[in-house]
This record gives sequence, C-alpha cells and structure tokens, in this order.
Amino acid sequence: MFERTVIMSAIVTVAFVAGFAAAQPSAQTGREPQFDNAEVKVWKSLVLPNNPLPLHRHEHPRVIIALSGGSMKIQEESGQSELHDWRTGHAYWLPANAPGTRHQDVNVGDKPIEVMVVELQKAD
Repeated sequence: MFERTVIMSAIVTVAFVAGFAAAQPSAQTGREPQFDNAEVKVWKSLVLPNNPLPLHRHEHPRVIIALSGGSMKIQEESGQSELHDWRTGHAYWLPANAPGTRHQDVNVGDKPIEVMVVELQKAD
C-alpha cells in the first residue's frame, strides 16, 4: 500500500510539473514596451539566437543596457553589417539610423540576448 501511495504521489507530481511547464509562455524574439513620453521611449528587447527582429529603423539615438549580453549583428538592409559584443550589465550608445535605411538585430550567439533600450525622442 505504501509503495502504491508513493508511486501515485510521484505520478501526480510529474503531471503537475509537466502541466505547469506547458502552461508557461515560450520566449519569443520581440519588443516589450516599458515607458513612453515626449522625452524618451523605453522598451525591452529579447533576441533569440538566429531569430532576428524584423527590419526596422531608429529616427533617434538610443542607449542599450544589456540585461543578458552577447554578440549582436546589426544587419543593414543594404547587406552591410557590424558586430556588437554587449556585456551583461553594461550600457552602450547607438546613433540614429541614416535616413532611408533599415536594419535587423541578429543574435549570432547561442544564448538569448535581452536589452533595455532608451531612445531619446528629442535628439537627432
């Protein structure tokens, strides 16, 4: 009887853990808005390995704060690219994009990169 109770308890525990894990949202590359006013726009970006953000542009300069760093390739629509190594806990400056250009952020590492972006709305 004791063995049966232990086995049933283990089965219930495994089922609960499996159900809980299945109910958790899976991480996806994308942006999560944080704050927005006339001065700044702030969002958190998660970029999974080899799963880039869609083509986009930045009209204003921005500060990137690496929450989980890694190697990010900024791939211009023209084909040009530059590699940025962002260290966890460090901040970086990126200027506004040149007029008429778009780029993708491509995580070339093997772990997700998460950054907080603070875009200065009144700066050119």
